[in-house]
Amino acid sequence: MGSSGSGAGSSHSMESLWLAGREPVPGEPFVPGRTCDVAVVGAGLTGLVTAVLLARAGREVTVIEAREVGAVTTGHTTAKISLLQGTTYSRMLKHTSEHVARAYVEANRDGQTWLLDYCAERGVAVQRRDAVTYALSLLGRSAVQQEYEAAARIGLDVEQVEPDELPFTTRAAIRLAHQAQFDPMDALAALAADLRTLGGRLHVGVRVQGVRVGEPCQLHTSQGDLLARQIVLATGTPILDRGLYFAKLIALRSYAAAFRVAGTLIPEGMYLSADSPTRSLRSTLRGGEELLLVGGNGHVVGRAASPKSRLRELEVWTTRNFAGAELIHRWSAQDYRSASLVPFAGKLPRGGGAVWVATGYNKWGMTNAVAAGLRISGEMLGNPPGWAKVIGHRVTRPRDLLTGAQANASVGVAATLGWTAALMSPGTTRTPAEGQAVVVRRGARPVGISTVGGSTCAVSLVCPHLKGVLRWNDAELSWDCPLHGSRFTAGGALLEGPATSDLRTEAVEDR
Repeated sequence: MGSSGSGAGSSHSMESLWLAGREPVPGEPFVPGRTCDVAVVGAGLTGLVTAVLLARAGREVTVIEAREVGAVTTGHTTAKISLLQGTTYSRMLKHTSEHVARAYVEANRDGQTWLLDYCAERGVAVQRRDAVTYALSLLGRSAVQQEYEAAARIGLDVEQVEPDELPFTTRAAIRLAHQAQFDPMDALAALAADLRTLGGRLHVGVRVQGVRVGEPCQLHTSQGDLLARQIVLATGTPILDRGLYFAKLIALRSYAAAFRVAGTLIPEGMYLSADSPTRSLRSTLRGGEELLLVGGNGHVVGRAASPKSRLRELEVWTTRNFAGAELIHRWSAQDYRSASLVPFAGKLPRGGGAVWVATGYNKWGMTNAVAAGLRISGEMLGNPPGWAKVIGHRVTRPRDLLTGAQANASVGVAATLGWTAALMSPGTTRTPAEGQAVVVRRGARPVGISTVGGSTCAVSLVCPHLKGVLRWNDAELSWDCPLHGSRFTAGGALLEGPATSDLRTEAVEDR
C-alpha cells in the first residue's frame, strides 16, 4: 500500500499504524560524486531486499530514498504474507496461461519462504494465520467458486469452508492454511541494519530526478550526482518513462483503518472479500493490545469524487459489524496493477542493460516484492530463479491488449475532462476554508488553492509527468493525478508516482 497525506480534516489524522510513534530508520550523509556497483532507488521492501541480496554477494550497494524508509507502499500495506490473494488467480487465468500462473505462484512462494526465514533469523515477529477469501453476495459466491477452481488448478491446497468467526453471514469462502502477517517496518529496520553491516549505504531525503545511462550510469539527485554500474528502480512505479510502464499500469488507491474493539471477538484469520467494495480484515498486536485492521474501498488514483467519503464509509461499515469499534488510526495506500495481474521485474527496455525495474504487485507486495528482489539479484549475479524465465517471456494476449486499451482510453477521458473543467474554472475565488481547496484559471493555466494547517497556498495543477490536471484529495489533503497516479502535498511537494519534480508554486490571490 502507498503513502498518506498530511491530515484528514478531522480529529483523526491520516497516519499508518506501522509508522505511528516509530523513529525513522536513519540514513547517512550523501556525498556527491561517489561511485558504486549498484544504486537502488527506493527503500521499501523491494529495494532493501534487493540491496541486501546483492550486498551479500559482495556488490557495493547504495540505496537512495526520496523520503524515509517505508514511507510509501511498504509502510502503508496491510502486510499479509499470503499466497491466497483474493480472486487474483481466476482473473489472472483470463489473461495468461496456466504455465505462467504456476510460475507466479512459485515466485510468490519463494518470496514468502525467504521473508519468513529472514524474519525468523532476525527475530522479527510473525504471526501464522489462515488466509480466507469470502463472499457476501451471489455474485461474490460465483467469484469465490471460480477462485477455488483456479487456485486448485495451479497447485494451491485451498479448501472450501464456512467461517465461524465473522460477525456477518458469508455465502461462500475458501481458505489457504498457514499463511502469515507481520509489522512490515520491523522487517525494513532489520534489512537496513543488515545493509550497513554488509558495507552498503543508505541515503534518505535524497530524490533521484533523472538518469543518464552509460558506463557508468549517472544518477541526478536533489543533492548531486551519483555514479553506478547498475541501477534498480524500486519506486512503486518506475520513475523513468523508457519502458512506458506508466501506460501499462493502473494506479490504485485504497484505505485502511485500525480499531480497538472491546468485548467483541476479533477474527484470527486474514480475510478478503471477493465482493466490491472490498473488505479486508486482520488482527494485529500493538503495545500488547489486539487491534482490528480493516481495509478496502479502493479506486483509481485521482478519480474518486471524495476519498474522504470512501474512508468514512469504511469506518461506518466497521462500527456496524463490530460493536464498540473505536477508530485508532486510518491511512491509505497506493499500488499498481498490470493488465495481466502479473508483475513486471527485470531489465528496463532501452535501459542499456544497466537499469532494472520492479512494479505491478496489485496489492500483494509482501511476497511479490521479495520475489522481485530474488529475480533481479539472481539475474544480475547470473543465477536467476527458474520461474523468472517463464514470467519474463509471457505472451501478451488479446484480452491484455483490450484491458490496456481500456485503461489508456480512461486516461484520455480523464485528461480531457480535467482540462475542460480547468478551463471552465473561475478566474478568481475566495480563500478556501481549512481542509478545502478550489481550482481557478489564470489565463490557460489551472491553479489549485488550498488551506491546510492554517496555511493557504497555491500551486500549478499541471502534473509535471504528462501534463494531466490534478484533483484535490479531501481525505489526505493532497493533489492527485488521475492519469498515472503522481501525488503532491498541498504545497506542491512530490509524494509519489512517475513524476520526479515538485509542482510550481503560484501566488495566492484572495479576492
